[in-house]
Amino acid sequence: MAEIHELSAVELRNALRSGDVSARQATHHYLDRIAAENRHLGAFITVTAEQALLDAAAADQAHARSARDGTALAPLHGMPVAFKDLTDVAGVVTTHGSAALDHKPALADGALVTVLKTAGVISLGKTQVPEFGLTAYSENRIAPPSRNPHAPSRSSGGSSGGSAAAVAAGLVPFAPGSDGGGSVRIPAAACGLVGLKPGRGLVPAGESTGDPAGLVVSGPLARSAADAALLLDAMVPRPPEASRPAGAPAPGYLGLAAQDPPRLRIGVSLDSPWQTIFPFTPDAEALDALAEAVRRLEAAGHHIAEAAVRYDNRYPAAFTTAWTAAVGEARIAPQREALLTPLTRTFRRRAQQRGPAKLAEALGFLRQFRRDTITQYAAWDLMLMPALAQTPRPVGWFTGAAHGDGYWPAAEWTGDADGDYRKQCEYAPWSSMVNVCGLPAISIPVHWTGGAAGAGLPMGVQLIGPMGSEALLLQLAVQLGC
Repeated sequence: MAEIHELSAVELRNALRSGDVSARQATHHYLDRIAAENRHLGAFITVTAEQALLDAAAADQAHARSARDGTALAPLHGMPVAFKDLTDVAGVVTTHGSAALDHKPALADGALVTVLKTAGVISLGKTQVPEFGLTAYSENRIAPPSRNPHAPSRSSGGSSGGSAAAVAAGLVPFAPGSDGGGSVRIPAAACGLVGLKPGRGLVPAGESTGDPAGLVVSGPLARSAADAALLLDAMVPRPPEASRPAGAPAPGYLGLAAQDPPRLRIGVSLDSPWQTIFPFTPDAEALDALAEAVRRLEAAGHHIAEAAVRYDNRYPAAFTTAWTAAVGEARIAPQREALLTPLTRTFRRRAQQRGPAKLAEALGFLRQFRRDTITQYAAWDLMLMPALAQTPRPVGWFTGAAHGDGYWPAAEWTGDADGDYRKQCEYAPWSSMVNVCGLPAISIPVHWTGGAAGAGLPMGVQLIGPMGSEALLLQLAVQLGC
């Protein structure tokens, strides 16, 4: 049999259920991989090995009971996962990636953790995040930066960067992430993974910070569409609706992902709501990925055509106001504010100076933006664009610290907050508007800069669908070779 980490998540699920692999075997295997690889990757902030092994022993006892008396096993029985360090896991410190906070163990599991533990997963620890999840890279002042397994000098993206690095490096079979402005799709694209952002309200957000615009939703990071679908089935307690005979059971997302999609009208667009203040030119590698996706989709019988989308130029200011509102309200002792990164400190000060009226104005604009954008997208079945405008960036590139490892425990982190933010918006200019609209979207790897799978750097595309199209997006990922 292949090494445990070489199995797909679906294959590992089957092996755990059949008893070919025990939960303790799987947990030990992944903990050993974390011990060997994390020092180079910075994917984990905290590893909870002792608790994981206790939970694995309990899972094996549950398997023995099931074999003895037919007791049903949980759907993800014994599956190792990790949670990003913005999400509370009972008894484990939630750092939020910040040196300015007191790091105390969480008193209870967050909503997402509760759902997945009920589904049978075993948590191996907490993964690296940017401070308060604010950035498209996972670097902070409390732990080494999360690096890209395909090129360790490059970032794994953010804010679910540690989780993406862990999945891509085979430190966990799959992982939940959370996405408030691209935080699942950006690291998925950087690390060559499938990253699905479900529509608003489908799954628990899994975060313990405020979100006045309702931007954040949790979604799976996985090496294939089938693995992403398996995790999504556990994240959504109720089965998805599907066309089926009356009275027939609804297939889960895993079953739906294996079905062929209908022929679709897909609009291709490079338009971005950020281009009015941050004009950008996509890298040739991003356009190569887009061209490859178009080629494959047309070969599958879909109609692809250019779609022009008009975005209101007030969007950047309104989104930034909503996105940074929560950090202005974070409880941070005045004497510890100097420990914040320059970007966080800058946007926290601006949020506090802005006041509730400005936030309400921004939220009102974003509601109208949502209606206008969805109306334009509705001319097509799906929208297609590059996942990122640039190749994965070097560690430290956004903060101006590319000469080092991006990790400074002291307060000497230097950098230009506005320059950092501009770089992020130019790097991932097609992400945040999907959160504002509340729509499902998926990042799919389709191209490698070295020409062959596994060579060079991964590049992907993003597909955006209407509400309720998660299964359709997974089907398209399968058609695109994932």
